[in-house]
Amino acid sequence: MIGIDVGGANLKVVDTDGSVHIHYCPLWEKAPVTALLEPYARQHTEPAAVVMSGELADSFHNKAQGIAFIVGAVRRAFPRARFYGMDGRFHDRAVPDLAAANWLASADYLRGRYPDAILLDIGSTTADIIPLGRFPDLIGLSDLDRLQRGFLVYTGMLRTSIPTILQDVILEGRRTRVSTEYFAASADAHLVLGTITAAQYLCDTPDHKEKTREASLRRLARVVCADLEETGEDGAMEIARQFWALQRTMIAGAVRTCMDSCGSGRLIVAGIGAPLFARELNGTDLTELLGPGADALPALAVREIALRDTLFS
Repeated sequence: MIGIDVGGANLKVVDTDGSVHIHYCPLWEKAPVTALLEPYARQHTEPAAVVMSGELADSFHNKAQGIAFIVGAVRRAFPRARFYGMDGRFHDRAVPDLAAANWLASADYLRGRYPDAILLDIGSTTADIIPLGRFPDLIGLSDLDRLQRGFLVYTGMLRTSIPTILQDVILEGRRTRVSTEYFAASADAHLVLGTITAAQYLCDTPDHKEKTREASLRRLARVVCADLEETGEDGAMEIARQFWALQRTMIAGAVRTCMDSCGSGRLIVAGIGAPLFARELNGTDLTELLGPGADALPALAVREIALRDTLFS
């Protein structure tokens, strides 16, 4: 069994032996999903269990078109693929329930192991906050529902534009408004702060230039319409630090609200931000328990659910 998660920015695959593969695959740029999956299809005769969230990419007219594209692209490589939906069931064709079901697969997989926990899956783009003990109430929730309930916070470790959170910054004691241009991303802030490595910068840079500390500092300086020589390294680092402080506060507040409303005292954390947020929020880093699979949790989860339910037996 192979597990596949087709996101808007990343294609994640968990092999039959549990190996994890993450491909940057931006659907808004007509990403070659089938071509990326074909090598796995040649190596594995087993079927594929699939989840998605990439149907929201703005290259599609609507979610239905996105779902149809993803189902077709996957099935050209894996004709027997089955797709997990928001009804908690597998489907063999494009149906509305397939939209953004990847987080529900994670909940379905983990709810038996951690029935009293809140799951924070902090990835490149978003933070999913999932009360595992309330799985029946999660069935059918759309991303709109989750935004309204505080279960989805649209900020992540890599692809968040800095000014979506940081509206002004204190530089040398002066309040300084920022540009709303896409000059720097959260990946730049986390790279210079040391919370991700250059190898983890798994998306395009805003200027399509290097993924180095100096290049990230230069992008951060642009946020206040300056060159790095104007702000100095200290100024660029201040932009990174103040962005991170607000991002942390935003996510921590949503997690605390969910924990309080659900009466849960336990937090488990997955995704590329798991080590950081587990430390910051006193949670359990699932990377220590699941290994690399914690960074591709929906792909791992949908594979395990299919095996659990003997879906393809």
